Amino acid sequence: MSSDAGVDHAARAREELGFSRWWQVIAAAVMMALVSPYQYVYSSIQSPVAGGLGVSPEAIGLVFTLFVIFQAGSQTPVGWLRDRHGPRELTLVAGVLAGGGYLGLAFATEVWHVYVLYSLGAIGVGIVYTVAVNTALKWFPDRRGLTTGFGTMAFAGGSALVVPYVRANATVSGYPTVLQNLGIVIGVGILVGALVLRDPPSGWLDDAAATDGGDDDEPETAQGKQFTWREMLGTWQFWLMYAMFVGVSAAGLMLTAQIVSFADALDLTAVTVTASATLLPIAGGIGRLVIGDLSDRVDRERAMAASFLLCGLGVLGVVYFAQQGSSLLFLAAVVVATFFWSPQYTLFPSVVGDYYGHEHSSANYALLYSGKMWGGVFGGAVVGWLVGVTSWPTAFVVGGVLALGSGAAALVLSSPR
Repeated sequence: MSSDAGVDHAARAREELGFSRWWQVIAAAVMMALVSPYQYVYSSIQSPVAGGLGVSPEAIGLVFTLFVIFQAGSQTPVGWLRDRHGPRELTLVAGVLAGGGYLGLAFATEVWHVYVLYSLGAIGVGIVYTVAVNTALKWFPDRRGLTTGFGTMAFAGGSALVVPYVRANATVSGYPTVLQNLGIVIGVGILVGALVLRDPPSGWLDDAAATDGGDDDEPETAQGKQFTWREMLGTWQFWLMYAMFVGVSAAGLMLTAQIVSFADALDLTAVTVTASATLLPIAGGIGRLVIGDLSDRVDRERAMAASFLLCGLGVLGVVYFAQQGSSLLFLAAVVVATFFWSPQYTLFPSVVGDYYGHEHSSANYALLYSGKMWGGVFGGAVVGWLVGVTSWPTAFVVGGVLALGSGAAALVLSSPR
């Protein structure tokens, strides 16, 4: 929660922007929706892309792991640059990379082309993600949970609009046109959105607090100490949250990357498989918004604990009901697991803002977000290995246990201020 309760944030933002601050979040959310297919549509295009190259889907199985590594890994340097130079130029670069990645993929003729193009697109996605999440943190210190939920909901839910279109054309002959169309829409949309975005000036809330009767001798900002990334690394809270981020990411990214293969392996119907792939982004998007808004009204650490524990139980439910052959309960478990996993991308940036301030939020959250790389390694390569040495159910149970551990760890979190 923000400590500068006497400040009218909306009025102060309007003075700086000349229009409502919500337009910043809307522009960021639209861009998040545009780049979401990179993460949520991959499982639907993997087989046709492999077929077009004349290789097995396993031959390009590393693509999703590379996506997560480059998408998450790019955010630390991007966050540092954004805090110093603003969002616009970086976002223009993102439009070229994310749009160009899909356009190029439509014409790929070698496996290494897919790796390179998807990785370049992933960097563009990482830039958009960093810019969008921290636009909310910087302009909405009073509603961090709601506004980060709004943006990250778009990232999860936006792809639901294109999953049916992609799956209907997920053939060797049809996927190049799909990727070309998506690439054009992604690139143009991001370039337009970049024209809207800007950051508030440094200390904009200090001036407002002083006008409202704040203490002119107070050396820190109106929100208290603003931690640099080095100072943040010196707190135990960061490292506990990092371990939590890895654990819950592992469970969620496993679902995202492997749910189609898991359902196929356990002989669920084709309708159930398509429904599970479509429900994932929808449940994730709604969960980010609902839990994010709720976390503005209750203790945020307890919201994290409840969300991640329920995610773990949902993953275990996915395994149990798939083994029982119950399609409806399987889909219900997928919804529960995703609804309560996905809010990690709302809750963690909000807690980083609460604990460490908004001034360096891009760099600070980017460091925490790098934990997604290890979650992606688990969701892709490690799950593949576990399936080979054990079974699909065992691999998914491990993911569920990791989510349960993350939820339990949230119960000991407290502010370093």
